[in-house]
Parts: sequence; C-alpha cells; structure tokens
Amino acid sequence: MSLETDTQKSDKTGKVYLVGAGPSDVELITVKGKRLLEEAEVIVYDRLVGNGILMWGSRHARYIDVGKRSGHHPIPQEEINQILVREARKGQKVVRLKGGDPLVFGRGGEEAAALKKAGVPFEIVPGITSAIGVPSYLGIPVTHRDMASSVHIVTAHKKDGSLPDIHYRSLAEGGGTIVFLMGVSTIGNVMAGLLEEGMAPDMPAAVLERGTTSAQRKIIGTVGDIAQKAVREQVQSPAIILVGHVSAFQDMDWYGNRPLAGKKILVTRPRERSLRLAALLREEGAEVLELPTIRIAPVEDGEGLSRALDGIGTFSWIVFTSPSGVRIFREELRKRRQDMRSLAHLKIAVIGEGTAGELENWGLYPDLMPEQYDGDHLGEALAGCVKAGEKILIPRARIGNQTLVRRLEEAGARVTDLPVYDTEYESFPWVEYDREFTSKDCLAMFTSASTVRGFVKSAGDMDLSKVTALCIGEMTAGEAERAGMQTFTAARATLRDLVDLAVKMAAKEREDGEGQRQPDGEK
Repeated sequence: MSLETDTQKSDKTGKVYLVGAGPSDVELITVKGKRLLEEAEVIVYDRLVGNGILMWGSRHARYIDVGKRSGHHPIPQEEINQILVREARKGQKVVRLKGGDPLVFGRGGEEAAALKKAGVPFEIVPGITSAIGVPSYLGIPVTHRDMASSVHIVTAHKKDGSLPDIHYRSLAEGGGTIVFLMGVSTIGNVMAGLLEEGMAPDMPAAVLERGTTSAQRKIIGTVGDIAQKAVREQVQSPAIILVGHVSAFQDMDWYGNRPLAGKKILVTRPRERSLRLAALLREEGAEVLELPTIRIAPVEDGEGLSRALDGIGTFSWIVFTSPSGVRIFREELRKRRQDMRSLAHLKIAVIGEGTAGELENWGLYPDLMPEQYDGDHLGEALAGCVKAGEKILIPRARIGNQTLVRRLEEAGARVTDLPVYDTEYESFPWVEYDREFTSKDCLAMFTSASTVRGFVKSAGDMDLSKVTALCIGEMTAGEAERAGMQTFTAARATLRDLVDLAVKMAAKEREDGEGQRQPDGEK
C-alpha cells in the first residue's frame, strides 16, 4: 500500500517536527522541543523517551507509541514513516519524539527522507545525545585536555540486530574516547574486536546504565574485563559503553552527592500546581515525574458564584480552602470587570500557606490562618471569630470538608458553601505504575486526599502496598492508608516540610545502609 493511496489528503498538509528528547531527564529537552510538545496535536514516541517528557504534551493530543513495550513488538520503520506522513496529511501538527538526538543513530535521517519524498514539510530539533549527556551525569568528561582530545561515537549493532562493520583498528589506534551506543548485547564482541586490533587490555572502560535517571549507575573496568563485569552486574538497556582513559575519571561526581540522589518521586498535584514542588525536589537531587492524578475544572454553571458576587456586600467573611478556589474566584471577578475594591469590607480566612501565597499574588493578605493547615482546624479557629448572624462565603470544591461548615453554623454563622470547581481524575496510558514501583527508591507524594483517590483510580489493579506515600497532612495520609499504602506525614502541611520529609527519610536510609556495612562492633 503506497503512501499516496492509503491516506486521504486534507486541504492543507500539516508539518512534522523530528524532536530530540535528550537522554531521559525531563529538564534536558530543549526549550523549542518543549514548546512544540505543548502545541502538538499528534505525538509519535518511542521507548527511550522518559514518561516525564511525555507529560509536557497537551492532554488533548493523540499519543502514538511506536517503540518496544511489554506486550507488543516495535513497529517497523517503514510503518513509522507512513504514520508520520498520514498524520501530517490530515493537517495535523505532528511531533516525532525520539530519545537523545534524532540524527545520532536515531534514524531521523530516514524519516526526514521519507517525509521529503512524500512532500510533507518537516523541521529537525536537535537534542542532547546520550553519548555526551549520560557520561556527564555520571561524572565522566568525554574529552579532557590531559586524557582525550577526540571522541568517536559508534553504534554497536545494526538495525537488523546483527553486528555492525566496525573498523576496530582505526578505533584501537586512534586514541581519544570511544562511545558505543546500543551495545549491551554485543559488548563481548566489541571488546574482543578492540583487543584483536591491539588495544591494551588494561585500557580503562566503563558501562553507564540508565543515565540521567535516579537509577543510573556506572561499572568501571578495563577493555579486558568490562564485558564480564557487565554480565555479572546484569546490566540492562539502555546503557552506553565508554572506552578510553576518561572512563576512570573520578573527580567530577556531582549527581550522586545531593540529598535525594537515587530517588524518583511522583508528584501527583494538578498540572498547574506541580511546578514549585517539582522544582524543590529537583533542587535536592530527585528525579521527578510530574504525574497529575486530578485536574481542576470550574463548574460549568457559574450562576451561583455570579449571584454571590452580586451580593458580596452582605458577606462578612470569605474563606478559601485551596489555591484553586482563589484563582477561580479571581478569574470570575476579572470576567465581570469587578476589582478588589468590592472586597474591601471582607475579612479573609485561608486554610494554609499555599492558599495564602496564591492570595498574596493578588495583593491580598489573610486575616486568619490556622496553625494546623486542615479544614477541621480552620473551622475551629474561624468559629471563635465570627459573630452570630454573620454571613460567610466559602468558594471551594464541590465535595469539601463538612466539618468546616458544621462548626461555623454551630457558632451561629450563615454559611454559603459554594461549589466553584470540580475535581476530575487524570490518567495517562503510557505510565506503567507496576513498573515504576518495582524499586523501593520510587516514592509517591500526595498533597490532598483527592490526589490519593485519583492515583488509586489510575493505578488500576496494582498492589498499592508497594507504594510509599509521602503525605502533606493527616487527612491525606488517612486516605493513603485506607488504600493500603505505606504512609509518612510531613511535620507541617507545607510543600517545604513535605520535601524535608523526603530528605530526612533518604538520610536515615543512607545511615542505616552504612551501619549494615560496618563490621560488628563498629556500627
């Protein structure tokens, strides 16, 4: 079936962008690559693209997996070419997302040629190749003035899986650093080829596995023994092989020295609220997967909020129980061209620091915030301040803590509990929850009971006892415990305290590990 006959051409052909995603770390994609992902209508991706990078795409985009995954075989290159042409001819903006750089053994050249032949416009967006990015994350410079003045990048297998025609003599005699990509299964043959052409058996070599992720590791050896070490350590793909004096470099370890190095943390907050928490965790060295399990959807019928704003002068207090409530309330004022002067008579209560921060972005400051950041303590604190007959407006989620309302009504207040948004569950078909939690170093972080419920729904029939849950407060922890997770709770209900909890847990784990490695009597 030809490309011309199997696709109905639209009036306007779209465009394909061949985008390099980098080695895996979500922050290593280029600014242009991230922008194109956010704008794409179709995203065609392979297995070397990290889940975190896929999260940059729009929830409205169509995702097409063309890589090898458990349960099915990789799609042949010719079929991938046809997919790209077909989707572009529908008038779609297509991102072909590839691990590393699309033109460094990524078959981007073949795809570009197919697109040109079919008359489909395309652009190439370079990415950081694993040949450079992975060694740097594991403390190895591929060039060094005293050790290597050149670097050679070589593929260690052909597209049909057979051994490539590598000119080992040139590599053995050329000096510099040699980087072999896709060589885990052929490492023995590669090292034998170098030795046969005269490379010294004691030349330093290294295998770098799962680079730029929390699970990255390096195995150091020589050309004479690195293949045996890789087998003994059960190295799995993706991994790269280095040969050259820089392989033994020991003075540049930076990734593993940070407090949360080696930890992968799933952040389950809504997409628009996850950036600050993700940034705090990355600053401490964690690999972060922003995996929103809920999204905030303003109620379609906004008449209730409109009526409340019409009568805003009759209220004495307004109570915000989430940053989302503040944002939606503020947006409604903007739509009505009603500014904050209409709120001048109101006292404002908030549930905690996050909500107060959103309010402060608006130029307003709360009159009341409880010492413990939850609905029960907010209700208790506010009940001691209100007068009988005062009207209180609470713009919040449709399903909220009823203890807050009950305590205020018991104090004689007249409460308008106003739903302004719904909490809807998110899910992402490319995320394999069981696979993420095979390691004890993968943690889930929850900032509300609703994020826990969304996670449970998305995880399906996964054994949730494998999940270590770091929770912002007691109500969130209670929800996680009922789901069967192992729970830990932050000292206070703030993002900083939640991050500090992860740091303290990691430090204790390291201490316990060091103690177990000491001889008896020296622990």
